[in-house]
Amino acid sequence: MSDYPSILLENAVNQFSTLPGLGRKTALRLVLHLLRQPEREVEAFSDSLTRLKKEVHYCRICHNISDTEVCPICQSTRRDRQTVCVVENIQDVMSVEKTGQYNGLYHVLGGIISPMDGIGPKDIEIDSLVARIEPEQIREVILALPTTMEGDTTNFYIYRRLAQTGVRVSQIARGMAIGNELEYTDEITLGRSILNRTEFRG
Repeated sequence: MSDYPSILLENAVNQFSTLPGLGRKTALRLVLHLLRQPEREVEAFSDSLTRLKKEVHYCRICHNISDTEVCPICQSTRRDRQTVCVVENIQDVMSVEKTGQYNGLYHVLGGIISPMDGIGPKDIEIDSLVARIEPEQIREVILALPTTMEGDTTNFYIYRRLAQTGVRVSQIARGMAIGNELEYTDEITLGRSILNRTEFRG
């Protein structure tokens, strides 16, 4: 027998429970909150999610999310267009932007090399990074990946791939604790790590 008095309620709770970090108790609380809201507000909530899925794209250059084919950062004429910061995911772009210490472009890999998880170099956006160097006249690539074994493996692979291009490869300073991910690092520490970046030596 169901724990809930309504199949529709249970279905909604099941859907919310699929979101990362949400248990069934939290999912139930959110669903009951929505039930108490005016219908127009629930419809606006639902519509925003539907439009998000249908209309948000990935930038064809850096793979950040965007409402247009090319994201505002890649379009901006005020950014340093000869520096590219390589990050694991979209959350990392947001984290770096919050520091206010970086004014270059980005490249979102969409993951890091992790043989244990079946993720190899071809499964993430490394080829497209290498392809950007010459046409965009990139002078420096900043590696801002997690300070984990997988992050270090990805750093080294990218460094080897870029070795023949002549581009300067640097990495953020290790002010971050080993094992930390960018999105959980405070803005001051992350900002200093970018400013104090060092040459990557493989």
